[in-house]
Amino acid sequence: MSVLPARRRSARWRPVGALLAAVALGCAGPATAVSPSPFGPTPPRHPYAGPDGTATMHGDSGSSDTTPLPGPGVGTLSSSRTALASACPTVLVGADGYPVALCTPIFGQVPTVHLLDPDTGSSLTSLKLTKGSLLGGVYAYIDHQDRLVVADGSRSLLRVGHHRDSSGDWNLTVDRSLSLASVIPEGDAVTGLAPDWDGRVWFATGAGRVGTADDTTGTVNALTLPAGERVANSISTAPQGTAVTTTHATYLLTSDGGTPKVLWRKAYDRGSARKPGLLSWGSGSTPTFFGPGSGTEYIAVVDNADDTAHLNVYRTADGSDVCSVPVLTAAAGPGSENSPVGAGRSVFVAGTYGYPYPAVPDGAGPSVPATADFAGGLTRVDVRPDGAGCSLVWDTALRSAAVPKLSTADGLLHTVVRDPLIPGTRGTSLLDPFRYVQIDPADGRVTRSSQVGVGSLYDTLQMAGTVAPDGAYLQGTVTGILRITAR
Repeated sequence: MSVLPARRRSARWRPVGALLAAVALGCAGPATAVSPSPFGPTPPRHPYAGPDGTATMHGDSGSSDTTPLPGPGVGTLSSSRTALASACPTVLVGADGYPVALCTPIFGQVPTVHLLDPDTGSSLTSLKLTKGSLLGGVYAYIDHQDRLVVADGSRSLLRVGHHRDSSGDWNLTVDRSLSLASVIPEGDAVTGLAPDWDGRVWFATGAGRVGTADDTTGTVNALTLPAGERVANSISTAPQGTAVTTTHATYLLTSDGGTPKVLWRKAYDRGSARKPGLLSWGSGSTPTFFGPGSGTEYIAVVDNADDTAHLNVYRTADGSDVCSVPVLTAAAGPGSENSPVGAGRSVFVAGTYGYPYPAVPDGAGPSVPATADFAGGLTRVDVRPDGAGCSLVWDTALRSAAVPKLSTADGLLHTVVRDPLIPGTRGTSLLDPFRYVQIDPADGRVTRSSQVGVGSLYDTLQMAGTVAPDGAYLQGTVTGILRITAR
């Protein structure tokens, strides 16, 4: 990770914290120091992306959902809320230490970029983008020059930079723009994007188009995946290629001079319908690169089988099967909308079955059943040392309400859980309490927690958190951003 400027290396950047949404509640007692994680390696450092752990929603271009930064450390946990009247699924941090959030306002739903104060989490300035689909403008990444790379509703690829003007005030500006309209027709929109190792930007659209864009030359290329296959989550890149999971199958693609081509395709069990707590009929996974050697030997996704969801692991080289293991059985909730967490030989899967999303994308179709209690669940699966299959390590009924992040620095899983208003039940209500928790990945046990708020203002809506350079945990909610720290 890049060294922070001198101003950012001050004592106030202590290894504790986090950012997001409405009123600060709850405290926990002091915690003892923890040992670094035994998990790793993680995907290799990307030359065209920002710092590992903070460059993408899922930490890195391989979507490992890991970070090399320690989260809130020794001291009493506390939280503060930045109220933005917006759902903020993407909170990233560049090498300069300034968080950048991509949010969708509750009213108007026009995607808006916010530059945040790294010390307080308050919005320093904002920039509205062109409105698109519900999932358009959700996935983005920070590039190697601290610019937010995102596709807007006009089907343009943007690089948004933050700069000080002559008076010292911050401004967000579109530093570079490239139209993708030549390969994306009206009515379609970019769902996910990520950089490759040649400096191009890969993108995938809801209607199943996958392409590359070079905004230095203006070159755009794309191919269309089989009819009926949609892309409802983001995509992932590694030196071996680009992984895309559609509503039917997982693909690995490469490019020949910028023209995408399919190396392999693996169909999975998509079930008979969309499930409650999922946003599409099929896998809810952004594919995860992981592995014990290079950090990218394997790709993991969760299927949508009717009775039991499975973690499917493939070999990146040829798409051959490593294993298909039932997961989330302790919570009896067969479904996950979240990207698996992957590091070394280990994968962690969080369940979302029954999560009460306020809206689903157009064309998602009805869920079967129409509703269900939020089951939650968290499972760890390890690939065996010889690579010949996988083993279930533990399976718990933890009700994670966000995408967990694994810190290889402090050796903990970090997430927010949604507790039932009535203890012992599995229903959800507008008055549910939310807690930040730290989890021991060795056994799935919660080692430390602190309530961050009560009620729907604090709903983390299965969005991913980010550990900032000072240890603050920045977590998006439906109304803004939480900043969780330890003092």
